[in-house]
Amino acid sequence: MKTKKIYLYLFFMICSCFSCESFLEEVPRDIIAPENFFASAADARQAINGVYAIYKNNSLYGQVGLDHFYDNGADIIEPNRVADVVQPIGNYTMNESLADESIQKMSVSDTWKDLYKVVLNCNIIIDRVTGNNAISQSVQTDVIAEARFLRGLAYWHITNLWGAAPYYTDNLTIDQIKILGRTPKETILTGVLVDLQFAQDNLKPTYPSAERGRASKWAAAVVMAKIYMQQKQWQEGLDKCLEIINQSGHQILPTYAAVFDPANEYNAEIIWSLDFARDIRGQFEEGVADANGNLNPIFGNGNWRPSMFNPRLRDEPKITSQRAALSAALTANGEAFNGTGLQIASKDFAAKFPMNDLRRPLNVMDKYLGFELSFPYMAKFMNLSLSSSPRFNHSDNRLVFRLADVKLMAAECENERPGGNPTAAYEYIKEIRNRAYATQVEAEAIKGLTQDQFRKAIYDERKWELAGECMRRYDLIRWGILLDVVQNLEYRFWNPAQNIRSWHVLLPIPLQELQQNPNLLTSDPTNNGYRNN
Repeated sequence: MKTKKIYLYLFFMICSCFSCESFLEEVPRDIIAPENFFASAADARQAINGVYAIYKNNSLYGQVGLDHFYDNGADIIEPNRVADVVQPIGNYTMNESLADESIQKMSVSDTWKDLYKVVLNCNIIIDRVTGNNAISQSVQTDVIAEARFLRGLAYWHITNLWGAAPYYTDNLTIDQIKILGRTPKETILTGVLVDLQFAQDNLKPTYPSAERGRASKWAAAVVMAKIYMQQKQWQEGLDKCLEIINQSGHQILPTYAAVFDPANEYNAEIIWSLDFARDIRGQFEEGVADANGNLNPIFGNGNWRPSMFNPRLRDEPKITSQRAALSAALTANGEAFNGTGLQIASKDFAAKFPMNDLRRPLNVMDKYLGFELSFPYMAKFMNLSLSSSPRFNHSDNRLVFRLADVKLMAAECENERPGGNPTAAYEYIKEIRNRAYATQVEAEAIKGLTQDQFRKAIYDERKWELAGECMRRYDLIRWGILLDVVQNLEYRFWNPAQNIRSWHVLLPIPLQELQQNPNLLTSDPTNNGYRNN
């Protein structure tokens, strides 16, 4: 596809009109001419809803698009078989040509395009809403704050995945956009922090039930805290975490399982999750073949992700002669092993997860309904219900940020800041440890450590608490230990320890982007090191 066609498509994406049963459960309708759009507050809010819809695409949060970059190829998740769909990143065989290959809309290229689609659309919204006499000042502020958050989040992901990248915040023309070079990562993040602070200052702290899929001011604060920690601005990171802890009203739930209960998706611990609905007609994604090989289209608004974590019956149980009995037991329970099994607990993760940790059964499920399983699954992301959660059409929300992450961040900042105190740092995670262990002695096993000991304890605590939540590879990179960790891993079917190289902390810019815009190579002819190797 030629560059101009790509960007024209991105431009007109903003003009899609949606009707809603509840927030973000959209039904795409006709395309509205740009000159007729933004003629009311409803237009502006529908445009913002359209940006949320982009984030729900399979290349980002809708399937396991971002999981590929933030979790696969680390020490928590691996597939249960040799799988082309996730192999190049997780097995560290990626190159700029493979970055263009799209399988089930999960290529590096798809993720790049969708993140920049968010940027472009947010820039248009901000430009068209600012000073618009048809829209009240209060609505203008709300919409602009939300657009700046969504744009800031996109740029944060872009810098995490590619480092230096094209950066623009004005409503540029197509010709201006297609010749942009790469802006240094720190310059981009400086602008992102400004966007996010505006968002935190102007977004609402909470939303009514019909709008709870919207990002609150606290979601913006979480991303700011993460950026400060990337930059090793520990005091600034701690201050931002404390704003969330002390002012947001979010709470640590009494049990770990309650956090992931699909019947309570807006619980007090979750700061932001993207809401999904099943059976909402929308943009069709890839089809799923039935038993006869016929390709059945699936609704784009249903969440694919639980199916990636759900087991496949053909793989289970460990004693294959018991498969019929397992199937019968599942049916009697109103359930099915009808997923793909492409996201399971890695061999290393399952072996090292403490047996006395109460979080283990939700992260390493190796038995079900009395049957021993061939692979360890991550039950906290599964949904086996046939009636409420059919294959590739789940209504489960996609958790993005929760308070436990923030408390762990606060503990790390306290430990790392000048004059930091590991004993004081422990107090931030005391609730998390208490619910993770049956006795106080076990919970307090990491209390009273030295700074270096507590640092290493946080490495593990984030691993056990936040497993599979798109944090691990990001954490390993910012700690500077990705290579050390991966080079000591043993996977079932891949060889990440053998394949990983120093440049794999970033992704290559896809080849078609380089061909369309050679200026992307001006500041770095190696394309993040991939052209030298």
